[in-house]
Amino acid sequence: MHRALRLTCDKAALQANWRWLGDRSGVEAGAAVKADGYGLGARETVAALAEAGCRTFYVSSWAEAEELGALPEGASLAVLHGFGPDDGPAAAASSARPVLNTMEQAARWREAAPGRACDVMVDTGMNRLGLSAEETGCLDGLAIDTLMSHLACADEDNAMNAVQLDRFRQAAASIPAKRTSLANSAGICLGRDYSFDLVRPGLSLYGGVPRAEAAGHIAQVARIEAQVVQRRTIRAGESCGYGATFTATADTEAAILNIGYADGYLRGFSSRGSAFAGEIALPVIGRVSMDLIAVECDAAAGLKEGDWVEIDYDLPTASEQSGLSQYELLTVLGSRFSRRWS
Repeated sequence: MHRALRLTCDKAALQANWRWLGDRSGVEAGAAVKADGYGLGARETVAALAEAGCRTFYVSSWAEAEELGALPEGASLAVLHGFGPDDGPAAAASSARPVLNTMEQAARWREAAPGRACDVMVDTGMNRLGLSAEETGCLDGLAIDTLMSHLACADEDNAMNAVQLDRFRQAAASIPAKRTSLANSAGICLGRDYSFDLVRPGLSLYGGVPRAEAAGHIAQVARIEAQVVQRRTIRAGESCGYGATFTATADTEAAILNIGYADGYLRGFSSRGSAFAGEIALPVIGRVSMDLIAVECDAAAGLKEGDWVEIDYDLPTASEQSGLSQYELLTVLGSRFSRRWS
């Protein structure tokens, strides 16, 4: 079936991003592939990164682990949300490790899978998931593969980063584990003090730039294109779109594109986003609606119904245009795209 939207993922760019993150950290780089590989396709992402040498992957839930299917030879998977009261059957059928976050999860895992490896999250100040320093006695006797924590403010120059680093060092000194891991994408940019044995990039793998240190090193992975549904002339003095937020000051050529907020191109791009017909920039005019946007195309005289245009979806640029985080921009992309890897 023909789809009027295309999402193309650049395998070489993904692999190059992973290599740069590993080189920057100086240690093994894993990969967060939760939320279906940040919206790009977890199975394809794992295959591409495993080909590049990645061996440690992370998903959020046991359902995501099941959907991922068999891993490449030599790869391992960890489930970040741990081992809940209803996760016994899924965990028993999976080779994935739970990331234990609570005393209850630790007790449950010890009873359900004695001797089987697990990961552990300790809270060092984010106050989201993880055991407090006072609770870590519950870990005695567990076979801990990776001890980890998560940085709350790594994308900023915030004193909290050093506080969490110190707290994690203390935890790592007292809790026996094969490996230790603290840094996410932004944490990798903070320097090698944050690397420990393993880093866990997510956003930067997929083209996100979490800090200035990564600018120029991270390549765009996802590109989206939409077909022109109609070309029309908006006469001077007439408006375009819901709310009549755009009024033409002169006769204006507009292309109506088959993309909207139902596809994840959200209303923050209204009169702020852009597209490209080749090298020609086509600014969004008026509001983004559910299935359609309008772009001004006076400079693209040959653009016509059925032609494809590329939406400007470089993540740092699109984030600035829309006011959305780079994470949101990826994970909101909808199901109406024809997805392909190049």
